[in-house]
Amino acid sequence: MGSARLKSYRRQDQGSKWSRVAIAILSTIGVIDTGSITLNKWGLIGNLNCPGGIGGCDKVLNSPWGTLIKTSDLSIPLSFIGLVSYLLILLMALLPLIPIFKKQKNNISRVTWWGSFYISASNFIFSLILISIMIFKIKAFCFFCLLSGFISLSILLLNIFGGAWEDYGKVFFRGFLVSIAVLLAGLIWSSSVDPSTNEISNNIQGLPPVVIAISTPEKIKLAEHLTSQGAVMYNAYWCPHCHDQKEMFGKEAAGKLNLVECAKDGFNNQRELCEAKGITGFPSWEINGSIDSGVKSLEELAELSNYKNFKDF
Repeated sequence: MGSARLKSYRRQDQGSKWSRVAIAILSTIGVIDTGSITLNKWGLIGNLNCPGGIGGCDKVLNSPWGTLIKTSDLSIPLSFIGLVSYLLILLMALLPLIPIFKKQKNNISRVTWWGSFYISASNFIFSLILISIMIFKIKAFCFFCLLSGFISLSILLLNIFGGAWEDYGKVFFRGFLVSIAVLLAGLIWSSSVDPSTNEISNNIQGLPPVVIAISTPEKIKLAEHLTSQGAVMYNAYWCPHCHDQKEMFGKEAAGKLNLVECAKDGFNNQRELCEAKGITGFPSWEINGSIDSGVKSLEELAELSNYKNFKDF
């Protein structure tokens, strides 16, 4: 009987092999999902084919919540953290299945089940925070974000039911502690980057609304090219279409544009120049000596300014 009990404990330590295989498959999909977003944010691949419309994905991924660290020399998208976590889960799923670790299989299995559980629980709780932000703050749909949330939940359930835990009370208690910690940290982080709480708003007379979107490297290059070619965007601080145009570029790129304020009560306005140019509609672009009003797509601006070296915006 003692031998049978020992074998039973060993089976529980190892858990379900098929659960590990399923976790490995799901985490691989997660790596592809978050890896694609990360490479896109770094400008290494073009536009993502987002089911439900690329506009929603672009709005969500380029929002302030889409970037973890942003400096003049370094940009780390939030998706990079997801990429690392899925890679770790994949590694933990595969380690006990590698023949060279056969002698330490039980110990490795037990450690990797706990590690995979902690990471998947953290991923799922953080995904819930991000989905809430997407719905209530950004008000846009992003298929990749929802896919990541579904993968995180699936991996968490496979860990719970496939780990063959001896004490589920301990599992749920530790999961509860991890969830509370991640929830608090996530809420503090999301509040700290919320532009409505830490940026200048358009409540100050004469100042335009703050641009929220995060710029991609290609958008920054286009803005720099437009400025180098002498292109000018004439706008008014109260003009919603002007704000939409700047949101297309994103915060960093819009800051590199040559913007002229035309409203007579606008901050640092150049009203006389606008009148001399005959500006009557906003925004108006002056490119290569020609003035044309209306919001322009980035592709159209690239074509008008003879910008050739671009990938997908």
